[in-house]
Amino acid sequence: MTATTDNEATTSLHDVRRATQTFPLAGRAKDLVGSLIDSSTSLLASQSHDIVRFAMGSPADEAVPAEEFRQIAGEILDNSSFTYGATEGEPRLLQLLVDYLATTPDPSSHERLVITTGGMQGLDLACKLFVDPGDLVVVESPTYTNGSATALSYGAQLLEIPTDEDGMLVDQLEDLVSHTHKTPKAIYTIPTFQNPSGVTMSEERRRELLRLAHKWGSVIIDDDPYGLLRFAGTDIPTFQTLSPQDPLLFSVRTFSKILAPGWRVGWVDADPALRQLLINGKQAMDTCTNVPNQHIVAEYIARGGLEDHLAGLRTLYRERKDAMVESIRTHLGDRVTTTDPEGGFFLWVTLQGEFAEIDTRELFERALADGVAFIPGPALSPGGRFRNAMRLCFASSTPARIDEGIRRLTGTLETMAREAG
Repeated sequence: MTATTDNEATTSLHDVRRATQTFPLAGRAKDLVGSLIDSSTSLLASQSHDIVRFAMGSPADEAVPAEEFRQIAGEILDNSSFTYGATEGEPRLLQLLVDYLATTPDPSSHERLVITTGGMQGLDLACKLFVDPGDLVVVESPTYTNGSATALSYGAQLLEIPTDEDGMLVDQLEDLVSHTHKTPKAIYTIPTFQNPSGVTMSEERRRELLRLAHKWGSVIIDDDPYGLLRFAGTDIPTFQTLSPQDPLLFSVRTFSKILAPGWRVGWVDADPALRQLLINGKQAMDTCTNVPNQHIVAEYIARGGLEDHLAGLRTLYRERKDAMVESIRTHLGDRVTTTDPEGGFFLWVTLQGEFAEIDTRELFERALADGVAFIPGPALSPGGRFRNAMRLCFASSTPARIDEGIRRLTGTLETMAREAG
């Protein structure tokens, strides 16, 4: 983290302590840990110099069909778009989503779907339904810490499970769980093109995770924002394919990575017996997801461009992933190791050799000053692990900018290595 970020973190911690002393806060308030990932948006906006942005997991500006969205908004928004909507989602969007999912490996039905305000609301609803204070929740390590932070906000005890190139080390899960003297209430996983590592869980491990979930009666919270963005390799059966209509599967999806994050439109796919509870829980949050945004997303799907759009994204992101891998090979060589994902947005880079002792939180400070931003590894572990690792997003930068960013990052690393002497 930068000195600025460290100061902000110290100030935030001071504010939290002062709030705890001043206000009659609920016990859960102490577990509202926030997100360094999301905070980086404000941090980067405050910078005045040129920065290559590998930090936020956001689609490329040119990958968002903004002109089509503007045209659709001008043509279809009317009075019905500016009033309250059904909590479970606008009927047209739900029907179009059911129709679209019928063309994918994971078909669904109206009674299984609820439209959410982005994927994060889906995760919040999952934790609201399933997590009591003190419950054990399994998470991958590293993981998307916005998800683990949501579990913490409901009082969860987190158990981090290591990952490798085939995803969560499910063969270690049973033993690690046994040491807690609890059984997991929920297992949070990003199985396909994982955030932050980019790796994909193998079919064998998915089957074993399903077996353990059934043994324990644990809900699998299946967070998959990237599954439609495979640009290489072959599809691996999803949990829904391996165990259709499974009541212990709670699937969280979003349009953020395939259309635009600013829409804040996603959905959950869950057992029909949960639907009214999901509606009740959502009504206690926001009444309904943004209605104009639902109307625009529905019309975009109705006009038939989604599959062509996805095909374009896959081509674009493969080019950018390949460019980042090649640039890292050219500039950093064997001083780092990196994952090589077949889809999604991210590479996970681990420092080794002469760089092995560099803490990526300190690197972030220096690199930001040198014009490149990323997410340090400890921000992607509830326990602050992976001090020698970082997440790089390849999706939002052109190949030329990617190479410039990796060149800047290399220069910063080399300077820090020399200074460490």
